[in-house]
Amino acid sequence: MTEHDQGSRQARPPADPRASWATWTTQSIISGPGGVTTVEVGPISGDLTVHTTWVDGEARLTVQYTGALDWYTVSGSPVPASDETSARAVHQAMVNGVKAGRGAIAPPPPTR
Repeated sequence: MTEHDQGSRQARPPADPRASWATWTTQSIISGPGGVTTVEVGPISGDLTVHTTWVDGEARLTVQYTGALDWYTVSGSPVPASDETSARAVHQAMVNGVKAGRGAIAPPPPTR
């Protein structure tokens, strides 16, 4: 039964952020000099793919050589992100960081 079928519009409670999630992937980013700093192997550079998963109120950032199998945790990840919009902003900031290079690490949490 939908809200329309019930005959009146009832407000729904906000979604529980612990039950919400989203994911973004940006492929084939050519890193700037110095690349991205990872937890597992230190800096990597070249043709990279950034993947962000937003879950449990945080943006979890990983990076890989485009087309490779292994993913590496970006240094400074996870980043607090209270909602999907904030997490998407973190992802875009990380993409921009990869392009800039200089041993990019996870960006700070977005401010509102």
